[in-house]
Amino acid sequence: MTSDLAPAVAARLKRNPDGLVPAIAQQYDTGEVLMLGWMDDEALRRTLTTGRCTYWSRSRGEYWVKGDTSGHVQHVKSVALDCDGDTLLVKVDQVGAACHTGDRTCFDADVLPLGDAAAPGDGTSIGDGNEGK
Repeated sequence: MTSDLAPAVAARLKRNPDGLVPAIAQQYDTGEVLMLGWMDDEALRRTLTTGRCTYWSRSRGEYWVKGDTSGHVQHVKSVALDCDGDTLLVKVDQVGAACHTGDRTCFDADVLPLGDAAAPGDGTSIGDGNEGK
């Protein structure tokens, strides 16, 4: 799909091979990280021009406006591009849950252990045990 995203903005984006950029949604007044979605140029253009977050659904292969079906709307307060041009930070005013599971954020339910609880050999380590070697 073609997009009318401003050429100066489009030129700064570093997209993945699928033409997408990760977009982190953050509650504007508390700093709470809500979710991670994906945007292409058209989704970003829609987000910037409508004031509502539009994402590209990788599983459905279509655009979706956060809250259109759930009512859990994200009202855009600001959009920033990181220093490398490969990640967007979208500060929003979140209405209701941000996660499709009904949790406030997509990071509420599965907090990983730190310290000794995450040591190799106890089944909770994410890496191969060779980190830092």
